[in-house]
Amino acid sequence: MTPSDPLLTLHLSVDYAGKPGALKNASLQIERGEVLGLVGQSGSGKSTLALAILKLLSPASVCTGEILFQNRDLLTLSEREMRRIRGREIGLVLQSPLSSLNPSLRVGTQLMEAWKAHANGPAGKARAYQLDVLKSVSLPAEEGFLRRYPRQLSVGLAQRVLLAMSILHRPALLIADEPTSALDAITASEILQLFGQLNRELQMTILYVSHDLLSVASLCHRVAILHEGEIVECAKTEQIFRAPAHPYTRRLIAALPRNLY
Repeated sequence: MTPSDPLLTLHLSVDYAGKPGALKNASLQIERGEVLGLVGQSGSGKSTLALAILKLLSPASVCTGEILFQNRDLLTLSEREMRRIRGREIGLVLQSPLSSLNPSLRVGTQLMEAWKAHANGPAGKARAYQLDVLKSVSLPAEEGFLRRYPRQLSVGLAQRVLLAMSILHRPALLIADEPTSALDAITASEILQLFGQLNRELQMTILYVSHDLLSVASLCHRVAILHEGEIVECAKTEQIFRAPAHPYTRRLIAALPRNLY
C-alpha cells in the first residue's frame, strides 16, 4: 500500500430479512484526505452503507463483497479486531446526539471512557488532551463543562461532544451520518465548518452522509449518488451540480432552487 492508494474501497451488497437488496453491489472509493458526500433519499441505503463499513448492522443482515480499508478487508475481521478499529481508525458521528450520549454519565466521564478504549497513560495527561480536543470543536475547554450531563446540553453542544469523542484518537476516516439533520440552520452551518476545519487542519478523510445537497455542495470534494441501493454516479462536486450524468441525479439537482447553487 502506498500513500496514493485509496483509503477505502468497497463493493458491497446487503440483504435484510424481508428486505433484500438494501445495497446492490454498491461500489465506492474514498481517497485519502478528501471529503466524500454520500447522497440519496430516505431508504436509499445511505445509513446501511455507513454502518456496514463498521460492521454495525443488525445480525439479521447479510453482507457480501469486500470493504478494503488500510489494506484489510473489514468483512473478514473478527468482532474483537473490529473493536480495535472502531473509534481508533474509523470514527462515527450519528444524527441524534442526545440519544447517542449516555444520560447517566458526565461529559468528562464519557470522553475518558472513549479515550481509555484505545489509549493508556496518566489521567492528567489524558484530561489535558481532552480539553484540547474540546477546544478544537469550539466547546468550552474547562472542567465545569466536563462535569455537565447530556441533559444540560443543547442539541448543538451535544453534537460537538460526539464529534470530540469521534476524533479523540485522530481516526484516518470519520463517518458522519446525517450529522446536521437535528440542528437548526445556524448550528448546522457551524458544524459543517468544523468538518471542513478537521479536513484541512488534520487531513482527516470524511465520509459525509446526507440527503441535503446544499450542505454537501458546501463541504465535499466529490459526491456519490445512491439510488435504490446502487451508486449510480460519483464525480467531483462541481460536475455533479453543473453537469449531472444520471437521470436520477438530474432529478435531484432540478429539485433545487436555481439561485441556491
